[in-house]
Amino acid sequence: MHKKLMKTIFIILGFISLALGIAGIVLPILPTTPFFILTVFCFTHGSEKFHNWFISTKLYKKYLQSFVTSRALTLKTKLSILIPASIMLLIPFVIVDKIYMRVFIILLIGYKYFYFFKFIKTIQKNVK
Repeated sequence: MHKKLMKTIFIILGFISLALGIAGIVLPILPTTPFFILTVFCFTHGSEKFHNWFISTKLYKKYLQSFVTSRALTLKTKLSILIPASIMLLIPFVIVDKIYMRVFIILLIGYKYFYFFKFIKTIQKNVK
């Protein structure tokens, strides 16, 4: 029973992240790619049927396939992931007055940029 409940939760989260990813296509404040990555993760753990369906869609092929096959993203995609996440991390940076938390947040932001530009190749355009 527990396993079935977890699969159901993953499927629901998968559809929520899919909806947010689709919204991110038209709303510049929402990053599309991270939500689609979460969709793949959730569907992989929730339902093979939904996973196979999603990876056959044009959305997957346009926004994720190049990353999955070659571990590469366009500069625009990298920045659309990094900038909103950095802005979200700056909120606690401003709110919290503990110096060690502020240092941690700055290190976390720096590590994100280091990782994305050191370990994920930058390609010119999405593979179709």
